[in-house]
Amino acid sequence: MAKSKEKNKAFKLRQQGKSIKEIAKKIKIAKSTVSLWCRDIELTPEQIQRLHERMIAGSYKGRLKGARTQYRQRLRKIKEFKEQGIEKIGKLSERDLLLIGLALYWGEGAKKNRQVRVSNSDPEIIKFIIWWFKKICQIRVNRFTLYIGINKIHKDRIEEVEEYWSKITAIPRKQFGKTTLIKAKNKKVYKNFLTHYGTLTVGVKEPAKLHYQIMGLIEGLIRGRKIKKSFMPRSRLASKTVS
Repeated sequence: MAKSKEKNKAFKLRQQGKSIKEIAKKIKIAKSTVSLWCRDIELTPEQIQRLHERMIAGSYKGRLKGARTQYRQRLRKIKEFKEQGIEKIGKLSERDLLLIGLALYWGEGAKKNRQVRVSNSDPEIIKFIIWWFKKICQIRVNRFTLYIGINKIHKDRIEEVEEYWSKITAIPRKQFGKTTLIKAKNKKVYKNFLTHYGTLTVGVKEPAKLHYQIMGLIEGLIRGRKIKKSFMPRSRLASKTVS
């Protein structure tokens, strides 16, 4: 008798256009049972459309919830790895800073024509290399010459861009060379248009002696790496992982 009541209730709900899932939840019966009971009931086109829209909405909500969960997990991992990184690196010695600057120059700096120049668009790298030149290489501020390269679609922002790099470097604009406008390959306007400041080249006047010194130290890095390669311990970079 109870089963018959539930079946009749399921019929009525299905005829109203309710989904199998909704019916099963309402009368507390397995979805497979409801599906079997209601398999011969035909829905109107309007009811089918409603169920389809609900299915899409439910799927979207599920994806959105999943994306939010993944985003929170990603933020947690980033935070944990940052904390681990700060703890693992600790306080840097003068020798550490010398080697870091050399490695950066090796990758980003000029190595020919007795020039001393580093180009980058990352303000933190620019801050570090200027600090490195001043503190480690003992270069006075008046020996710096800075050059900006930026797509010509930013030609109306030149003053803003120069002011930005002047603040980043703490070097007056009078020590900047003429900004180079790079010919645009297309006219696409990017989302970061107003926060794009091009690439800055940090140059040093009277560079020959410093160039030879830096090249000599880089050679030391190359030879040191080769000599000690067989004695290098296994990397501990991944010794701590985040589950």
